[in-house]
Amino acid sequence: MMSPTTSFSRRRFLSQSLQAGAVVSAPWIAQAAAPTIQVLETKVISRQPEFYHGWPTVARRANGELWVVWSGGREEHVCPFGQVVSMCSRDDGATWTRARVLHDSPMDDRDSGVLETAKGTLLATTFTSLAYESYLEKQSKFEALTSKGWTIQKMPAEEYAMWKATQDFLTPQQRKAALGEWVLRSTDGGVTWSAPIPTVVNSPHGPFQLKDGRLLYAGKQLWTEEKKIGVAESKDDGQTWQWLGEIPTRQGDKVPAGYHELHGVEAADGTIIVQIRNHNDANKGETLQTESKDGGKTWSEPHSTGVYGLPSHLLKLRDGRLLMTYGHRRKPFGNQARLSTDDGQTWGEAMIISGDGIGGDLGYPSTVELADGTLLSVWYETMKEPKKAVLRMAKWKLG
Repeated sequence: MMSPTTSFSRRRFLSQSLQAGAVVSAPWIAQAAAPTIQVLETKVISRQPEFYHGWPTVARRANGELWVVWSGGREEHVCPFGQVVSMCSRDDGATWTRARVLHDSPMDDRDSGVLETAKGTLLATTFTSLAYESYLEKQSKFEALTSKGWTIQKMPAEEYAMWKATQDFLTPQQRKAALGEWVLRSTDGGVTWSAPIPTVVNSPHGPFQLKDGRLLYAGKQLWTEEKKIGVAESKDDGQTWQWLGEIPTRQGDKVPAGYHELHGVEAADGTIIVQIRNHNDANKGETLQTESKDGGKTWSEPHSTGVYGLPSHLLKLRDGRLLMTYGHRRKPFGNQARLSTDDGQTWGEAMIISGDGIGGDLGYPSTVELADGTLLSVWYETMKEPKKAVLRMAKWKLG
């Protein structure tokens, strides 16, 4: 759409929506020897090359069925057309169903998480965004801006008309009122889905469940003035959500432009661990971590894990070890994983799941453990071909 001098990168999108910033290199510290890793298979699983596929999450149901949800139907990284899209697999990822739209609001529906609760309910999360409006504003002032020396690539007239018509379907007041963080519920295995339910916070991979049955959603308040990070909880299987506890700010940090895209897990010893995408000057580009010992009410001050990469997804393996997977947006571009054998106190060395990326427009991996102990990760990635971002999957084993 525009030259690099004015392109609307995810850094600008996330900072303007006060959700995140671009990745900047930072050192990482290995804390333990990495186990061996064997990547069994890597493949593209999306089949709609005309669309940009973004920010997926994979979940494994109790019956073994896999669900992937993502922001689909897109034209670009930032555009007005995002939808919540899903597909499922009943053979451990060997084959996948067609892409199915679960939700398509009049606005951009972005990053989607998925979880099956202990009661068998499927939850799919998303949030609405108006970040694309800056594109349209610049296009509407094209002559004036270029005369002042701005370098802007003009949209084709037909494309601009489609973007503008999509925007104008709602009035400015309606668009502002429709901003929010949402969850969709399905109690029939994904056949039908509820209307969107507000969730108080948002984060790409959605909520997780505790041993006591509560659902915790570690995330950020995207559209409030405070832009707080913390956790919301649901005690009724995702039907309603309430604010539970704020995560404190590390000394010298700022939350609105610095803390983003959280995910959490309950360790075997009952500690609740939440990791945070960090863009503050201290440890920029490294994943921060905070812990709760009282069920999510209070949290420790965030501290660096020493791991460069973001955002992370956390999973407790059947043997009690914790696994974090994350995008690695510097060479080798791809996705990596680390293990913790001490309930999240320390993290081992990086294990490369994929390292053949062409650049930084990739990541947001999430991982599930299959019945035989094999691990399956899904992420999004812009490749040489096709031109728009795809969903990739890897099966891999720990040594």
